Amino acid sequence: MTEITWNEQLRDQLDWHWRHQARPRLDGLTDDEYFDEPAPGTWNVRPRGTGTAPVQAGSGAMTIDFAFPPPEPPPFTTIAWRLGHVIVGVLAMRNASHFGRTPTDYHAFDYAATASEALAQLDAEYETWQEGVAALGEEGLSRPCGPAEGEWADHPMSALVLHINRELIHHLSEVCLLRDLYLHTHLAGQSSQSGHSTERVAS
Repeated sequence: MTEITWNEQLRDQLDWHWRHQARPRLDGLTDDEYFDEPAPGTWNVRPRGTGTAPVQAGSGAMTIDFAFPPPEPPPFTTIAWRLGHVIVGVLAMRNASHFGRTPTDYHAFDYAATASEALAQLDAEYETWQEGVAALGEEGLSRPCGPAEGEWADHPMSALVLHINRELIHHLSEVCLLRDLYLHTHLAGQSSQSGHSTERVAS
């Protein structure tokens, strides 16, 4: 019987979704899709000084909209915003806390001004995370997360890995759905005006 390696199983759960579903669906993401605001009052990633959210975080030319605490109901968020959350809050900050990445947070991060730049950031942080989890081995999954995880400091690293798996599967699925929304509200509208049909690209 093949020996079960739990570290490999945890990584494969996420990597299967990444390779076969989420990441291929992000290929070809355009800047128009990346910044598209499908609802009034949407939170986005914007050129510095152009946002109206209570918090406009970022160290570079672009900032991300935030408020603490968020309003009720929370604003709708764009693909750019959701990718920013995944890149920074889900991956980069955890990579910094646990796997030696340069420290960062929502205020210190240099947000992408284009879709292609955001995908490059996403790929880099994902690779760092998966390599870091692999380096934990089997024993490392049992060690406490430590103070970087606040009230969950005493939970094992395996709990954090499972949490990140859920976060990535959840938020990247949202991004894919927003691509479908863009297709059916923008491209489909253009196609109907020209008398042509648009095929659905979602899997």
